[in-house]
Amino acid sequence: MRLLKRNDNGELTVTSDLVDDDIIPRYAILSHTWGEDADEVTYADLKRDAGKTKPGYKKIHYCEKQARQDDLQYFWIDTCCIDKANKAELSQAIRSMFRWFRNAARCYVYLSDVSDSLHEDKEETYSWESQFRESRWFTRGWTLQELLASSSVEFYSREWMKLGDKATLAQVIHKTTGISAESVAWKALVSIRHRRTFATERTPAN
Repeated sequence: MRLLKRNDNGELTVTSDLVDDDIIPRYAILSHTWGEDADEVTYADLKRDAGKTKPGYKKIHYCEKQARQDDLQYFWIDTCCIDKANKAELSQAIRSMFRWFRNAARCYVYLSDVSDSLHEDKEETYSWESQFRESRWFTRGWTLQELLASSSVEFYSREWMKLGDKATLAQVIHKTTGISAESVAWKALVSIRHRRTFATERTPAN
C-alpha cells in the first residue's frame, strides 16, 4: 500500500510500498467515480511530478486539504497510489481493498455530479438530495464495500462542501440502495441476499 503526503517543500509525494499493516500510519481514503482515463492523475504522473493540470488533480487537492484538517498527514486515492501497469500489484490491491477501507481513519466520498449550490436556500433544501440519490457513485460495484467497510464515511459535493456522513444520511442511502439504515450506520449486518441484489444491479467499473 502506497500513501500520498505533502512534503515540507509543498510537493506531493508517494511513499514506498508499505507491506506490514503495523507500520502503516493513520490515513484518509477517497471513494469517487473515475473520469476519462486521460483526466485522472496516475501513479506514473506523480513519479514524474506531472498531472497537475489534469481535471482529476482537483480531488487530490480536496482530499489532502481535508485530511490535514482532520490531523491526518497521509491519504490514499486509487487512481495514483496503485501502479496499474504492474498487473501483480493491481491484483493484490483489488484483494486488499476492503481491508484498506476498513483500516482508514476517514473515508471521504467525492460526488462530482452533486452540487450543493442551493443547499442554503430554504426553498431548495432538498435540491442536492435528489442529485445525491441519482449520483453515479451509487451505480458502482465497489460502492457497497467502501460504504460498509469504513466506520467513518463523509460525503462531499463537487465543490467539496460536506453534505453529511453515513449516519446522518442513512435514510437517504437506504432509499437509494435498499440497504437498511441500520446496516449503513454500522448497527446491523447486511444480509447475503441484499449484497447479491446490490451487486447484480451495479457495474464493476469505477
